[in-house]
Amino acid sequence: MEKEQFGFEPETGMTIEQRLAGRVVVSVPNRHNERLRDLLDRINDDDDLYALWTAANVNAIERLGMTDHGPVDVKIVLNIAIRLLRLLMDADVVPGVVENYGMDKGDAEVVVALAALFHDLGMSIHRADHEAYSLFVAQRKLDQLLPHVYEPAAATIVRSEVLHAIISHRTGGRPFTIEAGVVRIADALDMAKGRSRIPFEAGSASIHSVSAAAIEEVKIERGDERPIRIRILMSNSAGVFQLDQLFRDKLTGSGLEPYVCMEAELTGEGETEKRLFTEFRI
Repeated sequence: MEKEQFGFEPETGMTIEQRLAGRVVVSVPNRHNERLRDLLDRINDDDDLYALWTAANVNAIERLGMTDHGPVDVKIVLNIAIRLLRLLMDADVVPGVVENYGMDKGDAEVVVALAALFHDLGMSIHRADHEAYSLFVAQRKLDQLLPHVYEPAAATIVRSEVLHAIISHRTGGRPFTIEAGVVRIADALDMAKGRSRIPFEAGSASIHSVSAAAIEEVKIERGDERPIRIRILMSNSAGVFQLDQLFRDKLTGSGLEPYVCMEAELTGEGETEKRLFTEFRI
């Protein structure tokens, strides 16, 4: 596995200016959502925010030997989360800001996008309780960004919904809204090609690292019986550990259980291991 392809390669010794020069641009198909486009433009021009993502990544990769929690991760989670939300809304599932505050679907996308981008900012401080630390780091950034696209009262609602989604992605979190449930699941689905969200010791041959390496691809599709079908392609049956230890935990209590079907398939010819199954479902 080429670690640098996924943002794993440690960059110890680089200055913050060098890190900023190679910055990742976050983007998502905006479907004519002008507020979302405006916010993403501002986010991509925000050196302070990019430095926070960088600090989170230094703690995760260079100091703890974990997979990345920086710009690559948040870009992937952003796009997965928006894809999940749009599939739900296309199936007439009503987001919280629409049901409770009479806002529109574009506002729900803003909530999900910002929560996805800010959910791990607390890693810039510490791994332990990073979800809680993310709240006060994210609030400062939200107070800077939201007044550009919302009136004060609406900005307050959006900020509250984003912070709720951030704290709900932690272990044992219980989302109250569709938006928060989407972010919780999207975070778990950044697992393709070994991008496990389960910490493991770099270079170890533990079940964590072996199962992470077994995940080849994550596909998010429109389902037949449920709005969302998630297909996980695995090269080894050890990948089931990822699904049981990570995805099932994030799905349980997310509020999205009635809307999501997960299917895992073993790829290849099965020449290197006994094929214990060909399909696994949650």
